[in-house]
Amino acid sequence: MKYHYFLIYKPFGMMSQFSREGDKATLADLSFDFAKDVYPVGRLDADSEGLLFLTNDTFLNNRLLNPKFKHQRTYFVQVDGQITDTALKELQKGVKISIDGKPHQTLPAKVELLVNEPPLPPRTPPIRVRQNIPTSWIALTLHEGKNRQVRRMTAAVGFPTLRLVRWAIEDIKLGTMQPAEVVEVEKEWLFKKLKINR
Repeated sequence: MKYHYFLIYKPFGMMSQFSREGDKATLADLSFDFAKDVYPVGRLDADSEGLLFLTNDTFLNNRLLNPKFKHQRTYFVQVDGQITDTALKELQKGVKISIDGKPHQTLPAKVELLVNEPPLPPRTPPIRVRQNIPTSWIALTLHEGKNRQVRRMTAAVGFPTLRLVRWAIEDIKLGTMQPAEVVEVEKEWLFKKLKINR
């Protein structure tokens, strides 16, 4: 069986699936002819953007989604307001959020305040900017991926997420990719960057 591995820059507003739900854009709208057995590894919410893998390799799927392997994911997050040192320290230490109605303590995370806006393409549509209210950008690296975790975390420390972009998974970064771009990659390169031995 021939395995295929793709990196995509999932645009804002697109669902991380091929099947239709109402009039929302899906992966089927990308300008690429994927084999029928290729599926996304994990998901990004429709209102989030960034790096997503697609493959027909079930080993990779299990390796990246199984919580015991704790692979790292880095997000660029634009939040509402000038984020404080206290909030950054709380995010770093781990915060209490609610997942499916149950309390969850997030694992310690790496958090960095970004002095400059990260090198991302503009979002379409752009975020709503409130006059006289500043925004901040942070880089947040997690080793777990609960439902809407980043948004719940920044809300828990008082700084709601305005824009969320998954920038990297382990050593694979979006780099200069553009929204809706699809890149097919070699297994050896991908596994090396993901620190997977097989």
